[in-house]
Amino acid sequence: MRAAIIYIVAVLGANLTATWFIHFPVFGQVAVGTFVFGFTFTQRDRMHVRGRKFVYGVIGLAALLSCGLSLLGHVPPRIILASVVAIILAETADTEVYQRLLGKSWWHRVLTSNAVSIPLDSLFFNLVAFAGVAGFPPRVLASIIFGEILVKFMVGAVAAIWRGRQVDGAALERSSAQQQPSA
Repeated sequence: MRAAIIYIVAVLGANLTATWFIHFPVFGQVAVGTFVFGFTFTQRDRMHVRGRKFVYGVIGLAALLSCGLSLLGHVPPRIILASVVAIILAETADTEVYQRLLGKSWWHRVLTSNAVSIPLDSLFFNLVAFAGVAGFPPRVLASIIFGEILVKFMVGAVAAIWRGRQVDGAALERSSAQQQPSA
């Protein structure tokens, strides 16, 4: 349940900060929300232990709550529309890829599903949110998409490494406990 809460908070936080940009000399602008949203990929992967239906329920709740941010006037409607489109397309792709790889290692599932969903998310979100908006000519938009893909992979990798250590540590403890002779 904790992964679901972190996921929802990260989606909402990313939407609230989607129009706050940081400039990086190497690849241009990246929204602050990108750093926050990068955590959602691993959190969603952690939710799969509760099943596909649960994952889709949390994704739907995050999309619904995102719409509430717009209704309250906190986030422009184009950002929420972009977020919902990206969530539906990219998160569905991620979930289905992850589910098809359940027999593989956790690392394989995470890396493969992220390789599909991160570019989809970055592409659809930014095209819907910023294409045709003043200040976002095609070159700037392309650099934002590229930068966001890099940042999401980096943040997702850090979160996956952190989670991987927890998973590996728990497996090691279980293995050690099973090998202990009973008294």
